[in-house]
Amino acid sequence: MESGSGRIFFGKPVPTFPENAPLATSFGAVPAAARRGRFAETLPIGIFLVLALLPLAALADGSSYLVSLGARIMIFAIAAVALDVLVGYCGLISFGHAAFIGLGAYAVGILSAHGIADALVALPAALVVSALYAFLTGSVCLRTKGVYFIMITLAFGQMAFFTASSLAPYGGDDGLTLTTRCTLAGFPFINDERAFYYLVFACLLGSYLLCRALVASRFGRVLRGAKENAVRMAAIGFDVYRFQLAAYVIVGTLGGLSGFLLANATEFVSPAYMSWQRSGELIVMVLLGGLGSLNGAIIGTAAYLLMEEWLAGFTENWKVIFGPLLVLVVLFARGGLIGLWSELMRRLGRG
Repeated sequence: MESGSGRIFFGKPVPTFPENAPLATSFGAVPAAARRGRFAETLPIGIFLVLALLPLAALADGSSYLVSLGARIMIFAIAAVALDVLVGYCGLISFGHAAFIGLGAYAVGILSAHGIADALVALPAALVVSALYAFLTGSVCLRTKGVYFIMITLAFGQMAFFTASSLAPYGGDDGLTLTTRCTLAGFPFINDERAFYYLVFACLLGSYLLCRALVASRFGRVLRGAKENAVRMAAIGFDVYRFQLAAYVIVGTLGGLSGFLLANATEFVSPAYMSWQRSGELIVMVLLGGLGSLNGAIIGTAAYLLMEEWLAGFTENWKVIFGPLLVLVVLFARGGLIGLWSELMRRLGRG
């Protein structure tokens, strides 16, 4: 029954709210959720705004160190964002992701050794080589699951590592020094540190938008569905293998882009770019930021590399200090740094 002030239920008045008022807002529970939603929407803007303004801070500081460090963070962030698509959205843990970076870098180095240093040639070569390698290895790897997938990606990654180490004409174990950075149609455009920085920034922004569109699309929903239950997705008519292979090739191609930029940033190519330790570091970056969060992959990369720079100032065995910190993050912040921040906002919202 109803009264003038509201409804009566089991003899007690129940408050009524306007019909168009959001239910959770009416009870006062969702302003915190709304704040978290706004945070998730504005976080990418904040990340890329900080990265875009970093060279200006470097000008004020009078040093190019911040520019080179920022470029290095963004280069590895491209690879981490791509890996997060594979690990966070497909549920495929790869210990061979660094092979794509190495292949992209070696495409630049080998062409440079033969006098071809134009980005209009080197960049497509890096992308095509990485995509082809991803297609060939992914065709085999994706026929396995779980720990077998991890081990076979590790095996292919080590094969690429030892192949690069055996390339005596291109430096072998010692690596290969580039004579110069790539030119753009003959112009030394990226020899300028800030011009190169903004080239890397544009590549990271494009990679992020591509991956974001990918995971939000029908294609991405199939990948997430296959992560939860591949048998069910196959039963309703989706060829899970082809979807995952396409994702694997896209991820590998972005890894090749990261390698192309890394070779130009360091003007050096080494088999160490392909080592399983580098693949492990990329997984740590993704986990540190927050698995299944493209924003988290960028934040995790920045946190890892900044922590490396800071701790290396105290000791060369900085990983002995970083290891326990990572364990604490895994134990008490299951969603990584992004999850930790969201949990903090939720608790503050309750308070």
